[in-house]
Amino acid sequence: MATYMEDLDAVREVIQLYIDGSNGDVEKLKRAFHKDAHMMGHVGAMDTYFPIGDFFKMVEANPGMAGPNYQAIIRTIDLAGDAGVAVLVETDYLNCDFVDYFSVARIDGRWQITNKTYAHTAGTPPGQ
Repeated sequence: MATYMEDLDAVREVIQLYIDGSNGDVEKLKRAFHKDAHMMGHVGAMDTYFPIGDFFKMVEANPGMAGPNYQAIIRTIDLAGDAGVAVLVETDYLNCDFVDYFSVARIDGRWQITNKTYAHTAGTPPGQ
């Protein structure tokens, strides 16, 4: 059985896969997310709620959405048993800043993101 510290490291690795993948590496995104995950939030006037596969398609069609000043910092990870939440703060993604709330779960012995809910905190997305 993994220790709490090993679980924290494993969740950090999953969030890092999201960070690395969200700028165009869909294979990393697929390793980070559970296949049935969903994504929900608002960007400007646009509401989003869709299966994570739609996000994969968007990233694949538009690589390089992170800007030149992109930064992503894991603010917190909170775990209890096989479930948890990770909070990521992003700047300069789609010309905007976001706070992402990831639900994570250990499924079949591997930590995965099961849901992404995000808040658009600053900036104007392209085309708006």
